[in-house]
Amino acid sequence: MPPLRFQKILIADERYESAGVFDVNNDGVLDIVSGAYWYPGPRFDKKCKVGPVRAEGEYYDDFSTIPMDVNGDGYMDFVTGGWWGNTVRWRQNPKGDPAKPWEEHIIGQCGNVETTRAWDIDGDGILEIVPNTPPQPQKIYKLITDKNGKGTGKFSEHVIYDKPSGHGLGCGDVAGNGRKDIVLAKGWLEAPAKPLADKWVFHEEFDLGSASIPIIVADVNNDGVNDLIVGQAHGYGLDWWEQRREGGKRKWIKHPIDPFNSQYHDLWWGDLDGDGKPELVTGKRYRAHCGHDPGEYDPVGIYYFKWTGEGFAKQVIDYGPTRVGKGCGIHFQVVDLDGKGRLDIVAPGKDGLYLFKNLGVAENMGD
Repeated sequence: MPPLRFQKILIADERYESAGVFDVNNDGVLDIVSGAYWYPGPRFDKKCKVGPVRAEGEYYDDFSTIPMDVNGDGYMDFVTGGWWGNTVRWRQNPKGDPAKPWEEHIIGQCGNVETTRAWDIDGDGILEIVPNTPPQPQKIYKLITDKNGKGTGKFSEHVIYDKPSGHGLGCGDVAGNGRKDIVLAKGWLEAPAKPLADKWVFHEEFDLGSASIPIIVADVNNDGVNDLIVGQAHGYGLDWWEQRREGGKRKWIKHPIDPFNSQYHDLWWGDLDGDGKPELVTGKRYRAHCGHDPGEYDPVGIYYFKWTGEGFAKQVIDYGPTRVGKGCGIHFQVVDLDGKGRLDIVAPGKDGLYLFKNLGVAENMGD
């Protein structure tokens, strides 16, 4: 298949590193939410205030934008958190009113938050909130619902690992028993039958370094066993770790995908080009440590990688020096924004908030 083509569109010249995509005002059209603002679709050319966000030097204390109807009122709120606030929290949607601020509520005190993800850990159809807190124990927050299954605005806290969790977080079936295991930088936590009640077992089987969030859990080579895809969030490298079973024991073999770029902090795995097979989408997080990471001053870019059966082929979506190329922040989004059946990319970061509109392959660019 020929490479995909993308139209690069500036949404806002802001420095927030996280973005979410959801219908803020229930008009049936997706909107973009990033930092202190939301941008109504389908044009995304108007700024509506969310509310102030704590600034810390070049950073904002806002490292995720996870849509969730937390209080059950029929409007999507969002979950965030950051390194300095030491909390995960949710911002309450004022029922789509662009003139009203989004009130902030604390979910839990969890320590420094690198970023946060949401997965259905217990299989009840409702996402749990899972922050990556490198110096702190690993916690999961479960939304408490009423008898109708609607959110109550409150969460229960569950500690599944009582040691520092390290930089890196993933979720998927590593053990092969259909449960959602948790992957950390220096091993993986095996989910019990009752994941929010029973004890998790830690398997110290690898060291993934300063690992990405997420670490992708997927069967890369189609051998029936899930592997890992890991970026180096604060150094050079993007790899996949092949899982093999030999003599009843698990073995991990590291294979390079792209050793030549740094700060692969956020990864997405899904069918970007519509061929029925997943691709890996990722890119450099611009100024992840504000000038202190290896490769900090290298060109930035966003890429997708196709599995060929033997390795990954790299396709460039955007690339270049600062203010020419674009990175993808700490929490970017891949979603069909206009309902045309093609997945677009919403890329925040200290280098601005951009939309990469998927135009399809070259021969289809006119439709």
